[in-house]
Amino acid sequence: MADTLTLYTNPMSRGRIARWMLEEVGQPYEVVNLDFTGSMKTADYLAINPMGKVPAIRHGDTVVTEVAAICAYLADAFPDANLAPPPGDAARGPYYRWLFFGAGPLEAAVIDKSLGVTIPEDKKAMVGYRDFATMIDTVEKAVSGDGWLAGDRFSAADLYIGAHLMWGTMFGSIEKRPAFEAFIARLAERPAHQRATALDDAAMPKQDG
Repeated sequence: MADTLTLYTNPMSRGRIARWMLEEVGQPYEVVNLDFTGSMKTADYLAINPMGKVPAIRHGDTVVTEVAAICAYLADAFPDANLAPPPGDAARGPYYRWLFFGAGPLEAAVIDKSLGVTIPEDKKAMVGYRDFATMIDTVEKAVSGDGWLAGDRFSAADLYIGAHLMWGTMFGSIEKRPAFEAFIARLAERPAHQRATALDDAAMPKQDG
């Protein structure tokens, strides 16, 4: 597609995941950096994302919010990047599974833990992730070994789950298990991740003094 790609982001947000995905796609894109209390709450940006949050992308006339949706959209919009198993491929199932697992059970459990939310034993059946221990053990099993989440090739699902593990282990919301550290190390070697990190780090607010 020749339509312009624009990323709306902040380098201290989940926008870092969307930036990494865009670098993996390898298509030119524009960046609009927004601040949390000012430009992110203007009428112009709220017309793009009424939640007043980043990231969001605009691709021509198409607007996509929510990081997992952005990853899935870009993988399908630019199939030459080979970031998703093609429709009909058996690997498409686990690909969707882990994208949505990251957006649902993984993120919800980590946020609840960070907020000090404890799920009572008699309420666990109501909760999508059941409890943190069950969720994180499931992720550990999935990323163990030297394969990828959706077959033998890296995909947007690995990027999305891996970004959660990178962030969580860095800030202590996810413990540093050997399987996580090995998976993160493999992801950190990807040139697209290194480019995205350098770009976002350069866009961080400068400290006075």
